[in-house]
Amino acid sequence: MNSTDPIGARSRALFERARAHIPGGVNSPVRAFRAVGGQPLFIARGEGPYLWDVDGRRYIDYVGSWGPLLFGHAHPKIVEAVRAAAMLGTSFGAPTEREVEFAERLCDIVPGLDMVRLVNSGTEATLSAIRLARAATGRAKILKFAGCYHGHGDSFLIKAGSGVATLGLPDSPGVTPGTANDTLVAEYNDLAGVSTLLDAHRNQIAAIILEPVVGNMGLVPPEPGFLEGLRALCDVHGALLVIDEVMTGFRLARGGAQELFGVRADLATFGKVIGGGLPIGAYGGRREVMALVAPSGPMYQAGTLSGNPVAVAAGLAMLDLLADGKVYAQLERQSSRLETGVRAVMQRSGAALCLQRVGSMWTLFFQAGPVRDWPSAARSDTARFARFFTALLERGVYIAPSQYEACFVSATHDDTIIDATIDAIGDALTEACA
Repeated sequence: MNSTDPIGARSRALFERARAHIPGGVNSPVRAFRAVGGQPLFIARGEGPYLWDVDGRRYIDYVGSWGPLLFGHAHPKIVEAVRAAAMLGTSFGAPTEREVEFAERLCDIVPGLDMVRLVNSGTEATLSAIRLARAATGRAKILKFAGCYHGHGDSFLIKAGSGVATLGLPDSPGVTPGTANDTLVAEYNDLAGVSTLLDAHRNQIAAIILEPVVGNMGLVPPEPGFLEGLRALCDVHGALLVIDEVMTGFRLARGGAQELFGVRADLATFGKVIGGGLPIGAYGGRREVMALVAPSGPMYQAGTLSGNPVAVAAGLAMLDLLADGKVYAQLERQSSRLETGVRAVMQRSGAALCLQRVGSMWTLFFQAGPVRDWPSAARSDTARFARFFTALLERGVYIAPSQYEACFVSATHDDTIIDATIDAIGDALTEACA
């Protein structure tokens, strides 16, 4: 167990230095720990299921760089691939053979992916996919879901999840009224509400974009028929279905949520998971839509570092590790063990709690649940979650510092680590719910 103060002296000193030159002291808002009443850990290194902070304290990690680390931190094959690629040059701004191979393999694995364009982040992928949907349909409006987060593009910061929800921010300053007017918002799992919006804005909506399993208002699964219903509505109304697999792609199955649920997107987006945790993204889909992307078509999108050879090398190594598909059975086994144990300690706590899990993604909500959309997620007791987070950190377990984020199991979380996590969660619940 760590000391009663979960934040060490070196982390505190680094945070003070950071605040002088980095807005809020962090380079991404949710890292600030503001929602849990503390300040961030500064991480020195990771290995397998563990992180070490700059004060030398070790934590069992369920953040996993926010999802992509299926094989834990610093997997030797991915590290070696990065090293070998970097020795040949870190960036060329020109085509390479390996990015062609990477695109071929992505298209071979993901259902409905005929063509793909590599970019540098999930945000860049979603921004580009929406621009492409507008180009393909000649329509201006998009439909998103409250609590779903698709990066920090202007169109997506309307009732967004993730850090926006965590920090309690309103729709972001800097988003113009025109952009907001072109963004329609429905509630997740509300198919009737989507249908009503499509009818009210007939022939105006270019795309529906969603997380197929939400990880940015906590873990919220699609209800039976929801994804299939969206596919049918898009077909009727001539809108494109954009499935944001930045979090779910390759994590829930090799072919992502599209494989898991059997629903085909017109366009899909991917992020850091396809690069084994390195900065990379991609968007792709039907050939006739992707053919509109410059230089083959008129929809302009570009990037000097797109297809970066180091990130592509990491991605190819990750795809090699996934090739036999055995990791998914392992992830399910370990995640199920965690769920069973956590449900047992939840019951003993007597508190109003709701555990939701899909595959290796999970969230413990501090409310009775079920959580099916943003209004129900927002009923969570965030003050109690903050006490739980701190108590868990004191016991050497690191989860996302927000009630509105998913946690992730990796292939390196073995039985011993899972059982230690269950014990820590039980103790932390006793403390947080007292």
